[in-house]
Amino acid sequence: MIEVYSWPTPNGHKVHIMLEECGLPYRAIPVDIGRGEQFEPRFLEISPNNKIPAIVDPDGPDGAPITVFESGAILLYLAGKTGRFLPASTQGKYEVLQWLMFQMGSVGPMLGQAHHFRVYAPEKIPYAIERYTNEARRLYGVMNRRLAGSRYIGGAEYSIADIAIFPWLRSWKNQGIDWNDHPHLKGWFDEIAARPAVVRGLEVLSDYRRPVQDDRAREVLFGQEQYKLR
Repeated sequence: MIEVYSWPTPNGHKVHIMLEECGLPYRAIPVDIGRGEQFEPRFLEISPNNKIPAIVDPDGPDGAPITVFESGAILLYLAGKTGRFLPASTQGKYEVLQWLMFQMGSVGPMLGQAHHFRVYAPEKIPYAIERYTNEARRLYGVMNRRLAGSRYIGGAEYSIADIAIFPWLRSWKNQGIDWNDHPHLKGWFDEIAARPAVVRGLEVLSDYRRPVQDDRAREVLFGQEQYKLR
């Protein structure tokens, strides 16, 4: 059984959804990032960048155990393990992979910054809010144009590109987005949200979810705690 060290965040949800879509048996182990559990030595052994999610698969390649960190790498690993959600053809595979990289390099980092400066930052900095809100709107526009001519982000079939991007768009309101500006993307979003495996994946560890309110959590997530050498 695969062990998933995770938390109910967009990056965590990616892997929860993928596991549900693939029908793989797994056990979700919460790593409370608001309390600093991501910095504990036992977690750093499998995720040296102290970020969730990470997995331990006792039945890895050639039957040997394997640990994998970084959500994009985990999606690729699970796609390879199951032969699902990544096209077999070279052209189809790279069409999906470029959109997976788009999520990893742009959608996640930029929407995360928009969310941070609009919601969590203790000081409201107009320049930062405008910069990242505008970038969020630009990225939504890129995806909306893509979906004007493609059923799914990565092509004609549902893939790890859709699985990677969807969780990040669930906070569209906090990112300053108006769905009326992105009708093709909204239709895609609603379709993905209705998939039974997606619904189940979003429920994983959901009971642990709580707002970032106390000073300790803010220090752990956004302060100097994360920059200590370990």
